[in-house]
Amino acid sequence: MRFVTAFQRQPRGWIFAEATAVLLPIGFYDFSSGYEVSLTILYCVPIFIVAWCCDRKSGLLMALMAGITWWWADVQSGHPYLHSWIEGWEVFVRCGFFIITAIGTSAVKHQRDASASRIALLEYSQRLEREIIGISEREQERIGQDLHDGICQYLAALSCSAASLKSDLEGYDLPAEAKRADELAGFLRDAVAQTRNLARGLVPVQMAEEGLASALEELTASATRLLGIRCVYESSGVPLIGDNVVAMHLYRIAQEAINNATKHGKATNVLVSLIEDGKATTLRIADDGAGLSKTANGSDGMGLGLMYYRARLVGGDFRIDELDTGGTVVSCGIPLQRNEWGQHAA
Repeated sequence: MRFVTAFQRQPRGWIFAEATAVLLPIGFYDFSSGYEVSLTILYCVPIFIVAWCCDRKSGLLMALMAGITWWWADVQSGHPYLHSWIEGWEVFVRCGFFIITAIGTSAVKHQRDASASRIALLEYSQRLEREIIGISEREQERIGQDLHDGICQYLAALSCSAASLKSDLEGYDLPAEAKRADELAGFLRDAVAQTRNLARGLVPVQMAEEGLASALEELTASATRLLGIRCVYESSGVPLIGDNVVAMHLYRIAQEAINNATKHGKATNVLVSLIEDGKATTLRIADDGAGLSKTANGSDGMGLGLMYYRARLVGGDFRIDELDTGGTVVSCGIPLQRNEWGQHAA
């Protein structure tokens, strides 16, 4: 393989000269063996080399040289032709065969190069998509960490100050002002809770194997509280996922599915399940909404595309089904083999 690669990297002039050096002994051997033995296939070797390693024009030139060499060997070996037109026909057939060989080889090479270019472009596009997703996740993680370590702590300090202010005002016998200070402390505590929930939504999954289950429990509880729906989490088997990348992608799929169910499907009940059956761990989100085909926007935009893409990144089997009784079921099954996770999520 290395020899072939090194040979193809040579200047085209050298390759053509080397192919010519291969053609000359073939012609001499054809002359020595006599006209009874046909060596047409051997003449195709230098034609193939030039057409594959150089270009079509060089291949056609080598085909012409092979035809001339064959004709010389045929004449010098004393091939008796009954009529001159038979000799011309034989030369035409051989040259035509050599030309077709050159054109065919060049066409196959062109098709191979085009396919290799498309594959390389697809691989580059996939790497770029993975990098974009990775950058997005890292940026969300940074923002979530900043919210938790920065704004949450600052608001908590303000809440403590407001509570202390309430105590001081009560000491000065200012009940109206103390009540407002107590209300301010309550608002600040609510702000701390909302900011903490937001931070957890941005950085939901920890490295522990049960981190996904815990994050999904918090997600459903948050959806119930903030979206005004009944969102429940349940599990079956022992759904442990040790790969944090896989867990993060599954969590984002659940987030997007709940968002689609409430925003587009107008669902009031959502069931999030994490099921392990010995072969795969399956994330399942079922709702009682209008279904994809009946939603106003169709839910076939970027969110749906991202769910499909995230599932493909982790080697998951992603499906969206509509129930006969109404509603939508989104599911993503991940094989339990750790090597498959590593292969797809690397």
